Amino acid sequence: LRVSEGEVLAIAGLSGSGKSTLCYCIAGLAPRLVKGRIKGAVRIFSEDVSEIKTAEVATRLGIVFQEPDDQLFSPTIEDEVAFGPENLCLPREEIGRRIGEALESVGMAEYRMGNPENLSGGQKQLIALASVLSMRPRILIFDETMSQIDRTGKKRIKDMINKLRAEGKTILMVEHDFDNMDVADRILVMRGGKLHPYDGAL
Repeated sequence: LRVSEGEVLAIAGLSGSGKSTLCYCIAGLAPRLVKGRIKGAVRIFSEDVSEIKTAEVATRLGIVFQEPDDQLFSPTIEDEVAFGPENLCLPREEIGRRIGEALESVGMAEYRMGNPENLSGGQKQLIALASVLSMRPRILIFDETMSQIDRTGKKRIKDMINKLRAEGKTILMVEHDFDNMDVADRILVMRGGKLHPYDGAL
């Protein structure tokens, strides 16, 4: 699998085909956090992900998961978005700047001091995305992020994907609904443990 810089690649496949596992491998979460064995190599900008510290991987690649509630755990949205930059031990002023920029980017600046629990599913996904953007990664993985949100929420996520592509970000979308892949430059299908060009079937 090769993904070009600035490309939006969609990966489709039936449940259990290994789409999410592929994401974990790309992000270096497997086998560090997700048990398993890896043969071969995963490289981010020509550097083997297994040789990059986990905290540093997060500055290059971020994942927005299917369930935003699994990703959001802070009492306020500000704290949520600040979590990553704080773990990088950035200066307070830089953390504040990143919070503002990330929330402004996803259109959620007015909710900064609110509680994530009071948001809709689509809004929670945008906050999860803002938390990832605050780390300023060049690659973003959307793992079934549109599977449980309404049409309005899906449009907002698609708009963000288009915006991020325009900014030169590389996007990997894992999806099962082809209606959500209309923003992709290319579609691959996970089948039998291998990736195939989309031919109209799963």
